[in-house]
Amino acid sequence: MSPIRWLWNDMGKKRVRLIIGLILTAISAGTVIINPMLAQRLIDDVITPGNTALLPRLLITMMVVQIVRLSLRYLMVVIMELHSTDVITDIRRRMYDIVQNQDYHFLGQFRTGNLMTRMTSDLEMIRHSLAWISYQFVDAVVLFASTLIFLLFINWQLALSLAVITPFILFLSRQYIKRFRPRTMLLREKLTQLSTKVTENIEGNRVVKAFAREDYEKQQFEKHNADYRDTSYENALISAQYQPVLEFFSQVLSVITLMIGGIFLIKGTMTAGQYLSFSSLTWALSNPLRMLGMLLADLQRFHAAAAMIIEVLESKASIVDCPDPIKLIRPAGRIEFRHVNLAINGNHILKDISFKAEPGQTIGILGSTGAGKTALVNMLIRFYEPSSGEVFLDGVNVNRYTLSSLRRRIGLAMQEIFLFSDSIAGNIAYGRTDLDRDSVKLRALQADAAHFIQSMENGYDTLVGERGVGLSGGQRQRISLARALAIKPAVLVLDDTTSSVDSETEHYIQEQLQNLDFPCTKIIIAGRISSFRGADLILVMDNGRIVERGSHEQLLANKGFYYHIWTLQYAER
Repeated sequence: MSPIRWLWNDMGKKRVRLIIGLILTAISAGTVIINPMLAQRLIDDVITPGNTALLPRLLITMMVVQIVRLSLRYLMVVIMELHSTDVITDIRRRMYDIVQNQDYHFLGQFRTGNLMTRMTSDLEMIRHSLAWISYQFVDAVVLFASTLIFLLFINWQLALSLAVITPFILFLSRQYIKRFRPRTMLLREKLTQLSTKVTENIEGNRVVKAFAREDYEKQQFEKHNADYRDTSYENALISAQYQPVLEFFSQVLSVITLMIGGIFLIKGTMTAGQYLSFSSLTWALSNPLRMLGMLLADLQRFHAAAAMIIEVLESKASIVDCPDPIKLIRPAGRIEFRHVNLAINGNHILKDISFKAEPGQTIGILGSTGAGKTALVNMLIRFYEPSSGEVFLDGVNVNRYTLSSLRRRIGLAMQEIFLFSDSIAGNIAYGRTDLDRDSVKLRALQADAAHFIQSMENGYDTLVGERGVGLSGGQRQRISLARALAIKPAVLVLDDTTSSVDSETEHYIQEQLQNLDFPCTKIIIAGRISSFRGADLILVMDNGRIVERGSHEQLLANKGFYYHIWTLQYAER
């Protein structure tokens, strides 16, 4: 589907306003020829014969025509601006909804800077096209056509002499489009690379500073910045090659009018009023030709921007609700994995994973980096879908539940902690905005965060910087845990949540988790065996498989991988 057809279909009922705006544009452009017609009568019927009786009426009429034309133009501009803003607001809302409902595969395909460019500059280009290019195009076409028709009635020989250069303009325009279209796509790609680089450096600012790589990153930014500049220069040079030629042909019209019109005037085949009409309307033929290059350049930018927008809007999420899904109310927390396998981009992440967890039990998952621990719990939350096998919650395949109701019942304290630019209380109550202050304090207490929150100047109303800047790693982990507890989940997943806290804090948190005020099945992923104190079942993973399972005592007795890790962590103490 072409970008123009897509945009037309996407507007729906809002296209009525666009049609009204374009009709007003056409009327406004068409009325341009009225005053030259009246000026012709003014010369031929008033000034030349000395008949002043018609003078007041003609002057008043010309003034009224001009006021009406300017009023129509003002109304048209208002309508087009409001229409374009409304349409882009709707498209941006849809894009945001699509991004929010996408899975990890989509977010891995489109980088943050790429998406930001699409939702800002690309959408602004679409708005500019609706508000400016569309009405300028209609204005130019109607102005040129109505003027040419009017001039044909006055003197068809002179009018055809002016129109003879039009085929040359159309040929040049076609050549310009063929050269400029791929260049706009290239410029758009350079902008995406530049935006991605800036976004990555802002997000990874701590890492850049930690390794003193500011100079290196400046060089990398300058490379992308220079690439974008050079591409912009090249595009400008291409436009510069065609624009003077188009300008030249538009100015030729004035020369033709002066020469041929002058000959007709001398021979008496054209009146002074007719010649004045031709002279005063030459701009109405030359201006559309002069604007053609600019309009074509903007049209190519519109095509490039629209292609980026369409790609996002047509993206389909691979993880969606099944037909006739079940709304999960409050599960007991019985979990079962049956022969689950997971492959991502040809890499086998999980291989034949099977285990059960009864309501209220605590499951520990231990393994080396890359063993598949996080991927396993992501299957329960449906961040990923199994390549084969099934995952059950309370005896029902998790695919049968609605995504929203499933995820609301699973509390997740992630390995990569993200805190919003909000107060500490707002971050804790993120999953339940109706949570009262006493409940917020209770969850902070259970996560051992209450004491450091209270020591802050504004307590729970302290604003957290972007991504938790201003808090230590352990403090951010405890706020993340409090946020997961705040929704009173039926299943609590802790992904390396206590890795940045000391042993005393970890022991306190474990005691709190064992005495929660609501029933909860817990899955704890950790690299320290101390995190599994009191676990009912411990799964040891390696290379995507469960290589050992059992209680702490059973695994020590097996003297396998778990025993080896325990020895490294505790034997020398």
